[in-house]
Amino acid sequence: MQDHPSLTTRAVVGGKTKSTDCIRAIIGERVEVAEAIRIRRARRVLSDKPLESEKVDALVEAMRLSASCFNNQPWRVTLCMGAEALPAIKTALSKGNVWATRAPLIMVISARPPDDCQLSEKRDYFLFSTGLAVGQMELRATELGLVCHPIAGYDPVKAKQLLGIPEDYIVITFVIIGYPSTDSSFLSDKQKAQELVRPERKPIGENFFLDKWGSPYK
Repeated sequence: MQDHPSLTTRAVVGGKTKSTDCIRAIIGERVEVAEAIRIRRARRVLSDKPLESEKVDALVEAMRLSASCFNNQPWRVTLCMGAEALPAIKTALSKGNVWATRAPLIMVISARPPDDCQLSEKRDYFLFSTGLAVGQMELRATELGLVCHPIAGYDPVKAKQLLGIPEDYIVITFVIIGYPSTDSSFLSDKQKAQELVRPERKPIGENFFLDKWGSPYK
């Protein structure tokens, strides 16, 4: 992927530099990992523009190379993008996810406990390993200028029936993927407001402890 020097400039806003994130996302300019982490958002405003096969391949490769317990790679991913599968799987979406009906690609992510490490104290790693792979794909999608939004609002039983997923697998998430858009007509008023700002993060000391449980890192 070529760099675009003319579009990598930073504007000075209020005495601070601000990345031209929207332009960079649209052209899919290569970004550093730290930058991809910073600008990644679970956005809902999508275009129905088809995805290039090389970009779909890049997302698949990002998941393939992800870490997992003993390299078990427990995830099973059904890419719904065909003329029959894509409209069908959209019927399994919840009402609150009508925005996702514009997506040109929905990945249905499944896994089952025995395909990954099962250790003491209920440490079943199949969910953790699969989450790592999806998170890694999200960063790659951000670099490619794509929206990559995992959701929980869908009917897993219907998804299994539609796609022929075996009963012993858990449908962990749908990942909604597409190019960003400016047409928010499919969003509720609440969702439109959520698009404007990044959700608040908890204070570091609430999630991160130093040396013992409950002792805030910072």
